[in-house]
Amino acid sequence: MRKKLILLLIAAMIASCGCSKKEQDRFVLVEGRAAIAASTDRVQEEPAIHDFYIGKYEVTQEEWTEVMGNNPSAFKGSDLPVESVSWYDSIEYCNKRSEKEGLNPYYKIDKKNRDPENICDYDDIRWTVTVSEGANGYRLPTEAEWTYAAGGGTESRNFTYSGSSDEEEAVWYWRNAGNKYLKGDWYWPDIEANLTKTHPVGKKKANELGIYDMSGNVREWCFEWYQDAKIPMGFYRVWKGGGWVGDITSCQISYRGKFEPNGRGADMGIRVCRDR
Repeated sequence: MRKKLILLLIAAMIASCGCSKKEQDRFVLVEGRAAIAASTDRVQEEPAIHDFYIGKYEVTQEEWTEVMGNNPSAFKGSDLPVESVSWYDSIEYCNKRSEKEGLNPYYKIDKKNRDPENICDYDDIRWTVTVSEGANGYRLPTEAEWTYAAGGGTESRNFTYSGSSDEEEAVWYWRNAGNKYLKGDWYWPDIEANLTKTHPVGKKKANELGIYDMSGNVREWCFEWYQDAKIPMGFYRVWKGGGWVGDITSCQISYRGKFEPNGRGADMGIRVCRDR
């Protein structure tokens, strides 16, 4: 009877954290922070971040195929990160994975009505995607969440890349992701001839929170529209982290990338989150 009671208590503890044993193995809890000043005159603030779970690894091809029934990746391998996925593909993956695991889908996807915020001339999809308040399913990280988690959260040591300031310790990018280390300038024929490609997840050094590959390997979609002083909201979605074909600058934690929502590339992947 006592043994049975202990087992019930353990099960209750796992349920209360909203995270199964499998999720605990593949996800990391990121403890949040209050809003902080983002400029010296303290006019602008970075948003508060609530506690959330983020994938320890980029979504692999095995995980993608189990949910979606297909593998769009250019470089095949069950433990390689899935790539060649658009922002829309990623949103659908989040919802379908949620449904498969008995969670409430995080997104409402309206495929019939075009998103009025979308002004991208190259985007032939333009689904209207909104958030289902209170849903416990999988989702893409916000840019602020991604940057905070990549930087080590409350354990941050202010590395340039996620996990290190030494790119060879933490980053797969065009110089080191092929058969040999490339020197000189970025030159696609040399990169292609060097068989440069993605690598199995989790082979480089983890960051302070135990998260892998947030710098390099594949670029990772974030939820928001990209916007700056020159580019209006509604044209590009944000990506972070850089990838195997990019330069080292794009792999820095601080770098902000942009891509059309319907864009796909052999270095364009996904990492998922869940609310706590």
